[in-house]
Amino acid sequence: MLVHQLESAISPKRVVVMGAGGFVGGAVAARLAREGVPVLGLGRAEVDLLAADASLRLASLLRPEDAFVAVSARAPCKNADMLVENMIMARAMVSALAQVPAAHVVNISSDAVYADSPGRLTESSCASPGSLHGAMHLAREVLFASEQKAPLALLRPSLLYGAADPHNGYGPNRFRRQAARGEDIVLFGEGEERRDHVYIDDVAEIVARVLFRRSTGVLNIATGEVHSFRAIAETVVKLAGKPVAIKGSPRSGPMPHGGYRPFDIAACRAAFPDFRYTPVDRGLALAQTMEKL
Repeated sequence: MLVHQLESAISPKRVVVMGAGGFVGGAVAARLAREGVPVLGLGRAEVDLLAADASLRLASLLRPEDAFVAVSARAPCKNADMLVENMIMARAMVSALAQVPAAHVVNISSDAVYADSPGRLTESSCASPGSLHGAMHLAREVLFASEQKAPLALLRPSLLYGAADPHNGYGPNRFRRQAARGEDIVLFGEGEERRDHVYIDDVAEIVARVLFRRSTGVLNIATGEVHSFRAIAETVVKLAGKPVAIKGSPRSGPMPHGGYRPFDIAACRAAFPDFRYTPVDRGLALAQTMEKL
C-alpha cells in the first residue's frame, strides 16, 4: 500500500531519472517534462553504473532536494552474471544516495518478485520469486530499503508494452512489429496464457503521481484485467489491417506462472481514485500510431 506524504500534489524541485535512455525511464522523463518538472536524465553515457567510480560520479550530480527514480537495470535478468551486474548497479545508486541523501526515492521493480498464485496478486502477496529476474528485483528492493534513508516507493509493474520498447519480447510489442511487416505471428502453444498488460504511458503517469505526492510503500502497476496472448495477437492483426496469420507452436516448457497472473488493483484505486488504466485495445492502437511517427 502507498502512503502519501503530501496532502496535495506538489512538483518536486528536480527529479533525477537514472536510466532515462531506456523504455521506462524515457517515458517517465518525458511525462515529467510535459508537467514542467526539472528533470536530470542520466544514462550510461553520463554515469556507467558498472564503473569503479560510479557512486562518486553519480553523487557529484545529485542535490539534497532531488527526487531520484531508479530505473537502470539489465533486464530481463537471465543468468548469474547479469544478476551480479544488476546488484553492482544498484549498489552504486544506493551508495551515491548515502553520500547525498535524496528527498524521495522511487525504485522501479517488477511483479516478478511475487510467487505464483492461483488468485489475484496484491501488494501483500508473498514475495518469493521463482526466477533470477524476480530475485534480482527483490534483492534490489531490499537494498534500497536498507542502505538509503529517504522516503521510498517500490513500484512493481506487470508486463509493459509501447512503441519505444527495445526488447521485442514475446507479446504485444513483437506481435505489432510482425504484423506491420506482414509476417506470421507465432504463439507459444495456442497463446492461451492470460496476463496483465500495461501501457507504458500509464506507468509514467503512476510514477509522476507518486513523485508529486511523495508517496511511500509498495504499489503494483497493473490494470486488473487479463488477456490471452492470442487475444492480443488478434487485436494487433485487426489494427494492422493486413492478412497476417496467427499460428500456434509446440511449447518447449510449462506456461509461465501457470498461464494465469491476475491482480487486485484496489490499492491503486485507493491511492489514485481518479486514475484509469488505458484499455489494451486502445493502448495497442496508440502504440501502433506512435511507432509510425
